[in-house]
Amino acid sequence: MYLKWGFSAALLAVVLGFYLLPSPIDPEPFTFDKPQALIGPLAVNRKIHQGKRHFYGQLKGPESFCSDREGNLYTGTVDGKLWRIHGEQINLITQMGKNVSGCGTPDYEPECGRPHGVRMDSEGYLIVADSYFGLFRVHPETGEKQILISNKEGVDGIPFRFLNGLELSRNGTIFFTDSSSKWGRRHHRYEVLETNHLGRLLRYDPVKGEAKTMLADLYMANGLALSPDEDYILIAETSIARILRFWLSGTKAGMKEVFVDNLPGYPDNIRMSTTGTYRVGLSTTRFPGFFPPFLDAIAPYPALKRFIVKMTPLAAYSVLLRKHGLFLEVNHNGEIVDSFHDPDGSVTWAISDVYEHQGQLYLGNTDLPFLVVLTKDSK
Repeated sequence: MYLKWGFSAALLAVVLGFYLLPSPIDPEPFTFDKPQALIGPLAVNRKIHQGKRHFYGQLKGPESFCSDREGNLYTGTVDGKLWRIHGEQINLITQMGKNVSGCGTPDYEPECGRPHGVRMDSEGYLIVADSYFGLFRVHPETGEKQILISNKEGVDGIPFRFLNGLELSRNGTIFFTDSSSKWGRRHHRYEVLETNHLGRLLRYDPVKGEAKTMLADLYMANGLALSPDEDYILIAETSIARILRFWLSGTKAGMKEVFVDNLPGYPDNIRMSTTGTYRVGLSTTRFPGFFPPFLDAIAPYPALKRFIVKMTPLAAYSVLLRKHGLFLEVNHNGEIVDSFHDPDGSVTWAISDVYEHQGQLYLGNTDLPFLVVLTKDSK
């Protein structure tokens, strides 16, 4: 009996000790709507199973893509490297930071760099948003880097902590996002758990060399896509499963509105297709079921989230995430018109980007060791 009471007292002391420890996060309450039913355009299918993995073990986390007129594809990986892909050949362009043995692991990301958004400008240079260092202009052949604006410099007196999404207008204006003014990329799970609104949409004028904040108070601002007429821009708010529309011109200029809400997962990059729809990669799914998704369930309870974070190592959250690959097609009215699934994750999951190139779809990811290519007409 005494042994039993002693064990209970020790267990209570451990739990109380964890409770009294300071938490690394300061979350805000948020309430999600019930996830949409997986019917109609969202019905589960196996379309992604037609895809093939390429460059296994050579490209880790090819997050975003762009291409040039010669058909070369460009991407950045989690080890801080920028690559050119042509057919079955890959060539290293440059290392965004230092090239050390630990590159590719979270502890070394601030030293090695992490290129996220990658776009090609009208002069044939790569514009790169590196999460740790800033906005760059990179020569695609020599790898020579020119810093346009650094994370330390930031905008409006606020340094960048997590540069992420990127989009270029036809006149050369660079739109980009800083996902958080608090958490860096390697702590992005803390950003999601906090459900804070410390993200920004920013604009850089390459002629004047000036940057400005266009929209603040965003929930983990992520991928971007300009409309065909460039009268508005879409912004993924990853942590609350939502996409905003911000009007750049016309009678609504300067106004924001919800474009699509209550997505069946957390949106990453947004890309325009050749048919006029927007393709949205989902980093993690949130599906209906007997129990609500884990992040949905804890979102309204800041105290619970603080306690969970104190009890659980950051890397352990991956165990709670379903390996269900999914990307969506959304029309100009914000309606989901199609979905592409890999329900068992046998080809890919954590889809970051869906880039259409030469009749194929290139599916990016955040940290998996391969690139997936899918024939565009796969059904």
